[in-house]
Amino acid sequence: MRNRLHTLAKTGIALSLLCALAAPTVLAKDAISEAANSSIRADKERLRDEYRNPQQTLRFFGIKPSMTVVEISPGGGWYSNILAPLLNNDGKLYAAHFHITENTNDYFKKSRNAFEEKVKSQAEYKNVEITSFHPTDALDVAPAGSADAVLTFRNVHNWYMRQGEEGVLNAFKAFNKALKSGGVLGVVEHRLPEGADDEMQKKSGYMKESYVVKLAEKAGFKLVESSDINANPLDTANHPKGVWTLPPRLALDDQDKAKYLAIGESDRMTLKFVKS
Repeated sequence: MRNRLHTLAKTGIALSLLCALAAPTVLAKDAISEAANSSIRADKERLRDEYRNPQQTLRFFGIKPSMTVVEISPGGGWYSNILAPLLNNDGKLYAAHFHITENTNDYFKKSRNAFEEKVKSQAEYKNVEITSFHPTDALDVAPAGSADAVLTFRNVHNWYMRQGEEGVLNAFKAFNKALKSGGVLGVVEHRLPEGADDEMQKKSGYMKESYVVKLAEKAGFKLVESSDINANPLDTANHPKGVWTLPPRLALDDQDKAKYLAIGESDRMTLKFVKS
């Protein structure tokens, strides 16, 4: 009888431990779902979820509500409108927005100003701090060693097209500096087939996965996992106006619109690195 009670007690303890270990994951998933359904997200933003898969992507990167996260170049705040409420109570979000100088064009200035107004006016943004990022001129995206995760969504091609390999490498080094030891770099980027001409990276908006991995590793990261969460096998990455031919941009306007709507948004790599 004593042995049986001892066994039951051990089993109970084991089950309690398992539940305790599982609880944070369950809570994180619930928190991500809740944030993705936040009222600050407009209906037109939610329409993109079909292609951008924000909940699955954030779970893949291991984002939790208590983390300190840096989002690179948040633009109008498509992902910020999920990350801000997710991190609002127990975490912190650094929004590394456009670096503004007297020579900055009006589009970047207006985008940053609008984002600053959002931070000032919306309660969900109370734990958001705006910093600046530019691949050569503004590299302190967060205090050194402070971040649990740095996330960049569809930005690598911009650095490459404007600043070349130096820009990409500088960016990844800056993210490494901001991260804690073992911190996560999450990258989502338009994917160019490995057999395509390298020259296409200069103008198409697509990047080769092998190239992105090589530069991240050179900056001190280790690739730990990749995912096809944001893959689109219908996308050939060969379009008249590059990735901008596809939705949501539809750069050809009504020309072959039905064709490109049927393809949907671009094929994307989703890569999880850790600071080594």
